Amino acid sequence: MENNDRIIKCLAYEGKVSIICADTTYLVEQARKIHDLSPVATAALGRTLTVSSIIAINMKNKNDRLTVQIKGDGPIGNIVVVANNFPKLKGYVGNNLLDLPLNENGKLNVGQAVGKNGFLNVIKDIGLKEPYIGMVPLVSGEIAEDFTNYFATSEQTPAVVSLGVLVNSDGVKKSGGYVLTLMPDATEDIIEKIEKNIEKIDSISKMLDENIPLIEIAKKATGDENIEVIEENIIPVYECDCSKEKIEKGLIAIGKDELKDIIETQGNIETVCHFCNKKYNFSKQELQNLLDNI
Repeated sequence: MENNDRIIKCLAYEGKVSIICADTTYLVEQARKIHDLSPVATAALGRTLTVSSIIAINMKNKNDRLTVQIKGDGPIGNIVVVANNFPKLKGYVGNNLLDLPLNENGKLNVGQAVGKNGFLNVIKDIGLKEPYIGMVPLVSGEIAEDFTNYFATSEQTPAVVSLGVLVNSDGVKKSGGYVLTLMPDATEDIIEKIEKNIEKIDSISKMLDENIPLIEIAKKATGDENIEVIEENIIPVYECDCSKEKIEKGLIAIGKDELKDIIETQGNIETVCHFCNKKYNFSKQELQNLLDNI
């Protein structure tokens, strides 16, 4: 599969409305392959990766870090995505092989997979003394609606979030989304026009499957033909930054007693990165060296 992923940032109605549109097909296909995801797990993680990429590009500095956690009571378990503002992203789901029947609309049942009872956590580490933490209850488990609620509740920003992942027998056919936000000076006429447009346009995955360009999707969602592109050709990438050194720091962090117990009871150990499934092996001597340096 060729990497045609893109994110564009636009302004509509002379700056009164912002819309960010993303095609994340390649990104989500990479995640599917890395984690051997079932279709419904692909959709759940794919939607979360997409909206996380959109949020991440609005962070200002290269060292800023975004962590999204979806903790519902559904059988998929926790969904976690970590990103920077490039955006480089990584993520995982608790149950990568979950298989569920389609919902009543014949769609992948992400809502049932995630569950309605639980929380969405958005953590932004942007260089302040304490990271910003936004936590809201899940609304539906469908993820787009949950993020719409997050923007309204935690960031006090009226927003429309649309996310979609289209999966076929070969993998991810199309994946993407958009986040439309209203500026404080958006008029009632603009809001009414947008609401009417959102009701009548096709789903984001269908529009992408019809090869409608992101700029045209932005026009369709907002109803503004004179939309202004303020940034384009942003390319989201699935990339894990794990290393043996980072795993060593994690082993040191568990403390002397725990590490000593591992040496005595297991000797050699193998650890696996949650985000990329890369395996790291530590011999008994390597573990002993870590223990000696604590």
